[in-house]
Amino acid sequence: MAQANVPGIDPQLQAQCDAFRRDYAAVKAEIAKTVVGHDEIIDGVLICLFVGGHALLEGVPGLGKTALIRALASALNLKFSRIQFTPDLMPADVIGTNVIMEDEHGHRRFTFMPGPIFAQIVLADEINRATPKTQSALLEAMQERQVTAGGQIRKLEEPFFVMATQNPLEQEGTYPLPEAQLDRFFFKLLVKYSNREELKVILDRTTTGHRPDVKAVLDGPRILQHQELIRRVVVAPHVQDYAIRCVLATHPQGQYAIPIVNQFVRVGASPRAAQAITLAAKVRGLLDNRFHVSFGDIRSAIIPAMRHRIILNFEGEAEGITTDMVLEKVASDVPTTIAEELAAAR
Repeated sequence: MAQANVPGIDPQLQAQCDAFRRDYAAVKAEIAKTVVGHDEIIDGVLICLFVGGHALLEGVPGLGKTALIRALASALNLKFSRIQFTPDLMPADVIGTNVIMEDEHGHRRFTFMPGPIFAQIVLADEINRATPKTQSALLEAMQERQVTAGGQIRKLEEPFFVMATQNPLEQEGTYPLPEAQLDRFFFKLLVKYSNREELKVILDRTTTGHRPDVKAVLDGPRILQHQELIRRVVVAPHVQDYAIRCVLATHPQGQYAIPIVNQFVRVGASPRAAQAITLAAKVRGLLDNRFHVSFGDIRSAIIPAMRHRIILNFEGEAEGITTDMVLEKVASDVPTTIAEELAAAR
């Protein structure tokens, strides 16, 4: 990545920006030792990590979703736990529960036994194979970074990052995630099939005794420093307004709604979508050696930040419309500036 100085920022801030890009590249290189291709997915997961959000990966079984997350966990010096979601999994299996313990004197008392949610990187594997009640056990942890159990609030150690995988809803034995939980995921990333060249590399690695040596190259304090740096990236008012209008464009019958939204969308994106777009755009700016956000940075985040935050109406589902189709029109049709907006209205 380029190391040229960013105009207008002091040398100390420049050094922090360079350190972020080095750490980002180092983690990505370690993941690449295990995962072949999927550059867009890896970038999406790393953006979630560095802004303090959570990632939802969707794809059919066998595409490397779990392998990617395990490789990321190996590249970070953080506490890692995996939760395999199944139909019989209970909320207490996720957050923990109070159990009766007896000491050496025969006295009994309740002791809290923490569940696997008490880690820094949590892999929620096949999250939509559990019932909505169990899925919802993650809500408080994902939003508040805390767990309430046995009448006590227990804080989770920062950084705290949930990466969930889910199978497409058309597959047998899946439950749709509640909308409130979907909204807690920073990005929803769609994992697609590998191409011919990538499959060759996968076979060369997995059928010949190859053992990837993924090393931990980043720790928690450095991640928290980078998260703070990202929030200091500058967003000009007119660029921020573009992000806002892109979100408002998904609200059917609203002032900024575009025709495809009015026709096919039942519920538009929440304010969390605007937050996600802005923070992701800040990461893109830093990776491009800029300390400000561009319109292109905003556009790059529109689909992964909102594809799980809008709900189609019956007509949209019947017509085979997808949320990605709607958001592609939002990205192309919403004017970037007020001048373009006025010109389009004439």
